[in-house]
Amino acid sequence: MGRAFRSRKENKAVNRRQWLKVAGAAGAFTLRPIGRLLAASGAPPASDHKPSVQVDLKRLMLRHTWTTTMSSNAYRDTVNVRYTYDAITGFGEGAPIIRYSEFPDQAKLAIDAIRDKIAAGDPWQFDAFLAGIRKLLGEHEHAAMAAVDIAVMDWIGKALNIPLYKYFGLDAADAPITTFSIGIDTPEITKQKTAEAAAYPVLKVKVGLNTDEETIAAVRSVTKKPLRVDANEGWTDKEEAIRKINWLETQGVEFIEQPMPAHMFEEIKYVRGKVHLPIIADEACTSAAMIPQLKNAYDGINVKLDKAGGITEAYRWIKMARALDLKVMLGCMVSSSCSVTAAAHLSPLVDYADLDGNLLIANDPFAGVTVEKGKLILPQGPGLGLRVLG
Repeated sequence: MGRAFRSRKENKAVNRRQWLKVAGAAGAFTLRPIGRLLAASGAPPASDHKPSVQVDLKRLMLRHTWTTTMSSNAYRDTVNVRYTYDAITGFGEGAPIIRYSEFPDQAKLAIDAIRDKIAAGDPWQFDAFLAGIRKLLGEHEHAAMAAVDIAVMDWIGKALNIPLYKYFGLDAADAPITTFSIGIDTPEITKQKTAEAAAYPVLKVKVGLNTDEETIAAVRSVTKKPLRVDANEGWTDKEEAIRKINWLETQGVEFIEQPMPAHMFEEIKYVRGKVHLPIIADEACTSAAMIPQLKNAYDGINVKLDKAGGITEAYRWIKMARALDLKVMLGCMVSSSCSVTAAAHLSPLVDYADLDGNLLIANDPFAGVTVEKGKLILPQGPGLGLRVLG
C-alpha cells in the first residue's frame, strides 16, 4: 500500500515536472521575437532589406457617365501604391472622395512626401507601422492612407502565403450578395442600365433629386427585384424625406442610405421615428469615434476603405458597429479590383455589400474578386489574390 502510494506520488511529481517543462517552453515561444515566430511557422523571416515604394495615379474610365447628387463623371482617378520588400510586392489603391475635400493629386503628393518613412517601417509590426503612417498623413488623406494600408496588408498575406480573409479568421463562403448600382440618369438610360444589371439579384439606385419618382418608375418598368436606395444627402426637408422614404417602402426598397445631409443629425433622428425603413449612415460616418453617437439616429453604417483609411481601420469600424448592435454595410467608391477586392476580404463580417466599383469601369488593371449570381467570390491566392492585367 505504502509503495503504491509513493509510486502515485512520484508519478504526480514527474507529471508536474513535465507539465512545467512544456509550459515553460510554450511561454518562451509566446515571448519570441516576431522573426523567430515566423520562422517557426514557416513564414519568411524579417529582412534588413528596405522596401521600395512606388506611387502613381490611374484613370479609370466609366462604362456609363456616373451621376449622383454630388457630381457627374466619365472617369475617376485613383492613387495606387506598390510596396515591395523581400521580392514580394503588395498592391494598394485609394479613391479620394471629393465630398471630404480629398483629391487624387494631393493624395499622391502626400504619399510621395513620406515614401522614405514608409520604406523605413517594419511590415511585420504593421499595427504600429500603419498607425505612424496615419499620423504622418494627417486627418485629411484617408484615401492615401487606404492605398498604403491595403498594399501593406496585401504584402502580409503574400508573405504568410494565405488569403487575407483567412488572416482575419473568415470563411469565404460567408461572403454576401453585392448590389449593382444604378446612377442617376434619364429614364431611358436608367432602363438600359437596369436591363444590363440582369445578373444581379439586388440593385442599388441613386436618388436625391426632384426626379426620384421617375427614376424608381424607370427601374420598376424593367424589374421587380429588391432595391436599396442611396440619396447621398439629397433631401434637406425632413417632411419631404419622410414622404419619400414611406413611398419608397411601397416600391420594394429594403433600406435608405443617408437621406439628409450629415450635419442634420436631429432632423434625421426625427425622420427615423416616422418611417419603417432602416436608415444607413454613409457621409455621416467618417471615423470610428462617431459610431456610438450615430446609433441614436441611424440603424447602421456604411463602411468604406476610402473613408476609414484601409483594411485595418475598416475592420475596427465593423467591430465597433457590431458591439453597438448596428447593421453594417460594406461599400466602395468607383475604383479598380484592387480596392474592391480588399474590401471583399472583409465582406463575410457584414450584413450588406455594395462592392461593384470595379464593375462600373471599362479598364480595370487587376482581376480579383468576382461575382456569380450576385454573390461575391473571393480569390484564393495569397494576400488580396490579385492578378495584374498589364
